[in-house]
Amino acid sequence: MTKLKVAVIGCGSIAQHRHLPEYASNKNVQLVAVCDIVEARANEVAEKYGVKAFTDYKELVKSGEIDAVSVCSPNYLHAPISIEALSNGLHVLCEKPMATSQEEAEAMIQAAEKSGKKLMIAHNQRFVRSHQIARKLIENGEVGKIYSFRTAFGHPGPEGWSVDGKNSWFFEKDKAFIGAMGDLGVHKTDLLRYLLGEEIVEVGAFVETSSKEFADVDDTAVCVLKTESGTIGTLAASWSFTASEDNSTIIYGEKATLRLEDNPTYSLVAQYTNGEVVNYELGKIQSNDNGGQKNTHVIEEFVGAIVEDRDVPISGTEGMKSLAVILAALKSNDTKTIVRV
Repeated sequence: MTKLKVAVIGCGSIAQHRHLPEYASNKNVQLVAVCDIVEARANEVAEKYGVKAFTDYKELVKSGEIDAVSVCSPNYLHAPISIEALSNGLHVLCEKPMATSQEEAEAMIQAAEKSGKKLMIAHNQRFVRSHQIARKLIENGEVGKIYSFRTAFGHPGPEGWSVDGKNSWFFEKDKAFIGAMGDLGVHKTDLLRYLLGEEIVEVGAFVETSSKEFADVDDTAVCVLKTESGTIGTLAASWSFTASEDNSTIIYGEKATLRLEDNPTYSLVAQYTNGEVVNYELGKIQSNDNGGQKNTHVIEEFVGAIVEDRDVPISGTEGMKSLAVILAALKSNDTKTIVRV
């Protein structure tokens, strides 16, 4: 079988920690090129993987040398690069948040439809074992009616993990468009939609900068969310959890409470109203901390969808629905009103 020829655009931390090593270890993939606006970085990564280096993404996507790309650029370039790649007949895996506006997201989806190529958004929380099992428990009625939920994603901030530290694009509004809410919050809006099997329809949010004085984006956000069936819960996203990472979700149901990634030993704890407790030991969630799972399953799902010509698990439309919640949260904070998604 001929291998899928892949390039990675943007050689920052997410590319170096996730996309590149996962492509390199995938038997169906031939890594062909990398691209970064910083020439020295592009060359260094290219040398490490024995591939070609580019500094201009347009030149790369028009080169005729590749079948698919990962878009790991700053957020404001997600849509332009993805659209350019799709328009040149390439499959696209785009990091989250997929775009900086509804219009951009729609343009990406249209470009994918027009080209007949696959567009997948890298929402990796759907591939975490505890989240998948919890979804099944909710789906098959074991939890009963969902009464409420709370989810949090927080860590000390990108300066500890971005290749550029405090000078990272993550902290610049014109490049990131949104801070912790876009970096972490969008993961959790996607997770809640996946777990609950329904859409979030109303958002009330406070979005602030409390710990990163040098940043011109938010570093802490707390949202109240309401689903289409009327369930309410909270979402917190923060770069100000300075001691350790929190990546937990709790679902409060009629028959059980599910605690996901809330216990250091058990990835999922199901506490039933009859007193029974089931502990699931599933290994640590993907994380930048030591011991976190190294394989996010995003790359294998993307490659598998292309090779087997099946639908990607997280389409552009799914990415847009998760983005819409974040955009509503920003609007809620700006207008001091509850916003319909």
